[in-house]
Amino acid sequence: MVTERARLVVTQRPRWLLVTFDRPVRACSWAIVGGGIVEAQHVAWLEIRNADLGPDVDARQLLIDRSRDEGIPLGIGLLTGRSVASYTEATVTQHSMTARCIATVGLSNALRAGDPAALSPAIGTINLLAYVAVPLSDEGLIEASAIVTEAKCAVVLESGVQSCQSGRPATGTGTDCVVVACPGGEPLERRESYAGKHTVAGSMLGAAVEKAVGEGVRRWLVETGAQ
Repeated sequence: MVTERARLVVTQRPRWLLVTFDRPVRACSWAIVGGGIVEAQHVAWLEIRNADLGPDVDARQLLIDRSRDEGIPLGIGLLTGRSVASYTEATVTQHSMTARCIATVGLSNALRAGDPAALSPAIGTINLLAYVAVPLSDEGLIEASAIVTEAKCAVVLESGVQSCQSGRPATGTGTDCVVVACPGGEPLERRESYAGKHTVAGSMLGAAVEKAVGEGVRRWLVETGAQ
């Protein structure tokens, strides 16, 4: 039987997607709320419309206010223009360890890393949470974030979607956010310092992200008639 060090539950409410862990986890992200390396028990996506944002809107405060008004526990908060009902997930197990990815995928704001900096009127983003049941150090979490981001980019590249700015093969969107989490509460000497491609943790994370984001990209292509 595979045992996860922290179990998670995915729930939906109107315009919200919420992942709740049964105990605090350690997480690494550049999320608009709760970014950095933090301890958290909840990761929430808020589905927004073009009309919700504007030049005078503080997106971070919008997310905080909406979560408070609607009773959503906000540890790490993400914004998406994609329907949260479209979320995908994948689980990978190796050697009695588990990795899981939950993702929302929209590519209307597809860009390639290196495109000239410019604002886009389109809302479309890839937001994902990847959890691995292996305690990681700060260095391990950062490397895991790189692996997860690399897997996400590889899927987008393989899809053939083009940058809406340069026309080159896209590597993501202009507003992607990756959250990587692992068990908390472990002493430093029991945390893994590496999560690269030669490790079980890195392999599982990459595979879970590839599956979840891949399915999200396929759904988006079908829904938009791009495929």
